[in-house]
Amino acid sequence: MNQANRRNAVDKEPDLWEKILRYVRDELYLELRFLGLALSSFTYQADERLTTMATDGEKLYYSEEQLLSLFEKNPGYLNRIYLHSVLHCLFSHLWLQGDRDRYLWGIACDIAVEYTIDHMEKEGLSRILTLMRTRIYDELERGNRSVSAAGIYQYLKKQSPERIQQLHREFFADDHVFWPKQEKNTPRYPIQQSIQNKWKKLSHQTQIQKRRQSVSGDESGQLVMSQLRAERSRRSYREFLRQFMIVREEMHLDPDEFDLGFYLYGLSLYRNMPLIEPMESREIERIQDFVVVVDTSDSTSGSLVRNFLRETFHLITQQNTFFKTYRIHLIQADEKVRSDILLKSEEQMERLFQNFEIKGGGNTDFRPVFRYVDEKQKEGSFEHLCGLIYFTDGKGTYPEKSPSYRTAFLFLEDFDEKSVPPWAIRMKLEPEEFEPGQEKR
Repeated sequence: MNQANRRNAVDKEPDLWEKILRYVRDELYLELRFLGLALSSFTYQADERLTTMATDGEKLYYSEEQLLSLFEKNPGYLNRIYLHSVLHCLFSHLWLQGDRDRYLWGIACDIAVEYTIDHMEKEGLSRILTLMRTRIYDELERGNRSVSAAGIYQYLKKQSPERIQQLHREFFADDHVFWPKQEKNTPRYPIQQSIQNKWKKLSHQTQIQKRRQSVSGDESGQLVMSQLRAERSRRSYREFLRQFMIVREEMHLDPDEFDLGFYLYGLSLYRNMPLIEPMESREIERIQDFVVVVDTSDSTSGSLVRNFLRETFHLITQQNTFFKTYRIHLIQADEKVRSDILLKSEEQMERLFQNFEIKGGGNTDFRPVFRYVDEKQKEGSFEHLCGLIYFTDGKGTYPEKSPSYRTAFLFLEDFDEKSVPPWAIRMKLEPEEFEPGQEKR
């Protein structure tokens, strides 16, 4: 549609800006019908502090001046910015920063989204690829690196400040000013969690819509789907770890168990005698004793093991997952138990990974580990053993008898379901879930 027709399509509406955005949304829907729900999930709000669009997952903020200018002069780029913000939310980029550097994480997310759009091959979204884009895409693909935000982040950490500035300018599209700030051990506000949950559902619904609308030879949405699957796999792993939480009473003031008004009234009336004593304990779900076992046979040794451990410990210890005191036993084993390292703090974990060495390399036999843990349990080494996770390729001899604690086997490749004991929890992970070098996020 030419410039005059585009302007005539909106200038009769009382709310010009929202009319433009709805028009852009509808154009994108015609190109990418499987994204229909996601494209319609924003409300719109002007913010003249901005020079481009921005989102917090709930609203799409915009500059009135830029919006009108792009609509008249560069509508294709306006469509890209809108889709760019939608994909950030679908890929959960707003909520996966963790303790990564915020600036680098934003650039990594922009590259991941632009890579996806550039490979959609849709006429209304196309743009000429610059030499810089072509080279960075080739580097990411040639390095056998996952072209996801997490993988790109690791790539950026190795680049010079000048190179990072160039990439920021090249891939900048929307502003990340409204992305929630994530500080270590600080819980999210309920509104932030509800917005994230909304996009989790939209991600799932988008995948269903894509499968229903799949047309032979249409590859436009395959990159979107691969990004969604990677994010979903990572989220599933977090949810999986929650299966090992236990309920235990911990001394803690529980504000839900008493009336604060009566309590303070009693203190004012009788000085030091409250009318109602607060409950000083409550039941909470936390992990306390945990065993992580790494199969160090030839097939699972190397950097992948290190990355798995870093990521697992990060997920276990973030956001007060543990009690105030906890113990993680890190066991390395092949056909024998090669080492058992007890970790009680994140500082110990960091020191461990600075000089971490894989021990083993023989065949796989799971039974020695279970005998070892059973003996430790009888000796009283565990106060509350919540469970055992065994990271393996699955090619080994399993114990026949079910242990007294929860056990899960995590596989990075297809495994023989019949060989895994029925009492064991099993989960297949995606290799891209453990990107290289996520030790400090």
